[in-house]
Formats: sequence, C-alpha cells, structure tokens
Amino acid sequence: MTVSPTRRMPRAERREQILGAATRAFAGAGFDATGLDDIAAEAGISRVILYRHFESKGDLYRAVLDRACTSLADAVGTDNFTEATIPALLRAASGDPDGFRLLFRHAAREPEFRDITDALTAAATDVAHRHLVELIPDERWAAWAAQLAPAVATEAVIAWLDAGQPDPDQAADRVGQAIGGVIQAAQSGA
Repeated sequence: MTVSPTRRMPRAERREQILGAATRAFAGAGFDATGLDDIAAEAGISRVILYRHFESKGDLYRAVLDRACTSLADAVGTDNFTEATIPALLRAASGDPDGFRLLFRHAAREPEFRDITDALTAAATDVAHRHLVELIPDERWAAWAAQLAPAVATEAVIAWLDAGQPDPDQAADRVGQAIGGVIQAAQSGA
C-alpha cells in the first residue's frame, strides 16, 4: 500500500495524530492483532514516521493507555467520589469510547500492560472504600463493596457504550442504581 505524502506537522501534533489512530486501531482489533502497518495506515503516515515517534508497538500501546488514563483522571478526578463522579465518568467514556474500552476491556487482558489497569483498579477501590466505609459499618463488607462498585460502574459504562449510549440524561442515574445495589447488598450483609 502506498501512503500519500502528508504535510509536515509539528512533532507534538503528529504524536497526537498517531496516538488517536493507534487508539482506534487497538480498540478495533486488540494489541496482538494490530500491526504497526495498520496504525500507520489509520494515521495516513509511513511506518518510518511512526518509528520516529515510538520505538515499538509496545511503547506506542503504553503511550495510548497512559493518554487514556490521564484523560480519564482529568475528567473524573482521583481524590473523591461525589455526585459529579458518575456523570463525569460517562462523559469521559462518551468522549473517548475507544480509549475507555482499551483501558477497561483490552489492557486488562494483556499481561505486559496489566500494571496500568491494576493501578486504576487500586485507585478506584481506594476512593470507593473511603466513601463506603461511612455507609457500611462492617469493614469486611465495606471492603467487598469497594472492590465491586468500581467494577460494576465500569462494566455498566461499557455496556452503555456498547448499547449505543441510550438516554444519556438517564445513564448516570442507572449506573448509580447499579452501584446502589452493591451498597445495599453490602449493608444487608453487615
């Protein structure tokens, strides 16, 4: 395949172009099935240009995941759970559905990149635990709910994305109800 000449872009702009193309390509086929030629074609650049920015497919994938993590943290916050957290999570997922799916669906299955999802899970569990310990008197059930609630939230958001993002105005309430079910179950176990 011949790649048409592209205009010379500033380095940072080209890097963002490559990261966007790589996000789409990796989300479509996964890490193993996506080649650098696929990403170069998606970006409309040559493989040589791709290698000027990233040493390997692994480096590129990690940069894509880091970018998605940063974007998610900027949108949702990392310090506390508030009424704004779920709507912010939905907006972040809607704004970058491929990046969201990569973080929570693909990267978790890639042993080489599992550290990224493990760090996300640990941070979300910590925030949830700080919030839930006030609502659930039994520490063991609070710890259980703190692990389960973030997983339910991310799976609910992915299911919402997969369903075509129905009723965006009601989505936060529905995800909140799912999390509320976890809290209620933990409270009844206490």
